[in-house]
Amino acid sequence: MKKIIFATNNKHKLDEVRSILKNHFQVLSLSDIDCHDDIPETGTTLHHNAIQKAAYIAKHYGMSVFADDTGLEVDALNGAPGVYSARYAGGSGHDSEANMTKLLHELGSQTNRQAQFRTVIALYLTPEDAKEYAATNDTTTRKMVADGFTFLLFEGIVRGSIITERRGGEGFGYDPIFQPEGYTLTFAELGNDVKNTISHRARAVNKLASFLAR
Repeated sequence: MKKIIFATNNKHKLDEVRSILKNHFQVLSLSDIDCHDDIPETGTTLHHNAIQKAAYIAKHYGMSVFADDTGLEVDALNGAPGVYSARYAGGSGHDSEANMTKLLHELGSQTNRQAQFRTVIALYLTPEDAKEYAATNDTTTRKMVADGFTFLLFEGIVRGSIITERRGGEGFGYDPIFQPEGYTLTFAELGNDVKNTISHRARAVNKLASFLAR
């Protein structure tokens, strides 16, 4: 089984991605490669953050790696919280309850509650690994070369709406208040098995897996 590094130690993300990739790849976390560095994440877009994280690991550890960044983009808030989704309520970030509280407050009684989750994945391949993969003809995949590494970008989007109160006990982040299009339940009510087939991250990871399986 092929091994690939996922530049994260977020258990929720790891479980989700490992479930999607299943038996095709052994997905290693940062702790699996004994990386405990404070990886820079100072980009102003999802693309920049994903590239920054993947590039750091590739250059410092000499291994092929992918990194993601995900944002919730609310139409009525001009795309906010976007790249700042994890730390929307301030502080060190990842306070899901505080983030949801702030978002519901900002929306108030707004009738336009349309939104989307968007995940961007940056894949960095070492020169050796890059030779194994033919150039893709998929126009949705952007291929570039930097510092000897080949890197590609994959994106996944799921549209939906922000409901007025939390529902469901599964998932993480904004899942209890996000209802995907075509469903009457939130991500947190649908459960991980369903979410992992329709989510933004699933769509981006499936594009990544399709490329790696070439």
